[in-house]
Amino acid sequence: MKLSTKRRALIVNGTLGILLLGGAGIAYSSLGAAASPADADSGAAVRTVTVSRGTVTASVSASGTVESSRVRSLGFGSSGTVEKIYVKAGDEVDKGQVLARLDDTAARESLDAAAAALDSADDDTSTAAGYAQYVEARNAYREAQRAVAGTVIRAPFAGTVTAVNGTVGGSSGSSGSSASSGSSGASGSSGAGGSGGAGGSSGGFVELADVGRLQIVGTFTESDAARLKVGQAATITFDALTGVTAAGKVTQIQPTASTGDNVVRYPVTVSLTEVPDAVRLGQTATVKVVVDEVENVLAVSSTVVSGAGGRNTVTVLRDGRQSTVQVEVGVRGDQLTEITSGLSEGDQVVRPAAATTTQQGGGFPGLGGGDRGNRGVGVPMGGGGR
Repeated sequence: MKLSTKRRALIVNGTLGILLLGGAGIAYSSLGAAASPADADSGAAVRTVTVSRGTVTASVSASGTVESSRVRSLGFGSSGTVEKIYVKAGDEVDKGQVLARLDDTAARESLDAAAAALDSADDDTSTAAGYAQYVEARNAYREAQRAVAGTVIRAPFAGTVTAVNGTVGGSSGSSGSSASSGSSGASGSSGAGGSGGAGGSSGGFVELADVGRLQIVGTFTESDAARLKVGQAATITFDALTGVTAAGKVTQIQPTASTGDNVVRYPVTVSLTEVPDAVRLGQTATVKVVVDEVENVLAVSSTVVSGAGGRNTVTVLRDGRQSTVQVEVGVRGDQLTEITSGLSEGDQVVRPAAATTTQQGGGFPGLGGGDRGNRGVGVPMGGGGR
C-alpha cells in the first residue's frame, strides 16, 4: 500500500527531529565530561602554597581611647572669692606653678591674729594650764597657715591643663584636690579658657593631666585576655593618624570582667613607651598585643588547614594527585600556622577552591537551562551557556 504524500512528509520530519535531539544530547554529554571531577587530579588549575620556614606570630587586639595615666582634679583648700586664674585649657605648666588663687585678705588676717596669740601663749609654759594654752595657740596658728596656703592652686607635676571649671569673681568652696589615675572618657567641663579636653576627671577647679604618660584601656574578650600577661609588647595605631604607630606594653589586667551583648570582656591597660608628637588625649586607638611567636619553623597559610574533632588536615598535591594528610600544628598565627609534623619543607599544599558562579543558559529547547553539576557549562545553542 502506498503512503500518501502527507504521511510520508510527517514520517521524514519526525525522523529528522529525533536525530537532532540525539545529536544535541551527545554534544551536551561531551561538554559535561570536559569539566568532570576526574580532571581535578591533573593539577592543571589547582592553586597551591609551598611549605616553607618562617616566623609565626599570634596577636590579639582591642580598641580604646588615649588617656593619661596620671591625672589630677585640683581644688582650693579654702573658701573664698576667685581673684585670679592664670591658666586655660590646653596650657602646659611646670611643677609648682601657680594656676589660680583666691582673695586671701581674710585668711592672712586670721594668720596674723593666730601668730600674735601664739607669741602670747609662749610666754608661760611652766604650768600645765599655760602649756595647754600654748598647744591650743600653736594648733590655731598652723591651721591659719594651711588656710592661707589653700587660697592658691599649684601644679603638683608638670602637665597640661585639660579644663578650668570656674571664673574670676566666682565663689569657691573648700574642695581640696583629688588624684585620679587611668581615668577613661572625656572631661566635658567648661569655664574660663573654654572647654576641657579628654583625660581629666571632672569636679575640680582645674583639671591637670601628664601628657607624657599616656595609656589606652582596651576591653579584650575572655579568650583573648587569658593569653595576655603583664609586660607583653604592644603596637598602637590611631584612627585619625594614618601611618602613625606607637610602641607600648601591657601594664595591668583587671581581675574583674564586664558583660555586654552576652560577651565577657576584661579591661586591659597598655602604657605607651613612646609618644608620637601627633597623639592627643581622647583619640581613638587600636591596641595589638603579640601573645605568641616562633621563628624558623615550618609554616603554611592558616586558610589551608582544616580542623574538626581535634584533628587537623591539609590537602597535598604529589605527582599530580591530591591526598588528605593529617598534620600536627603548633602556634596558630594571624596569617600562618606552625606545622610540627606531617609535612616537609617544599611540599605543595592545595588552597581551598574558589567559589564558582553558576551560569544559566538558554540551552536547546526541551533540555533545560544548559547548567550541569553547577559547573557553568551550557549547551552552545539556543542563546545560552558559554
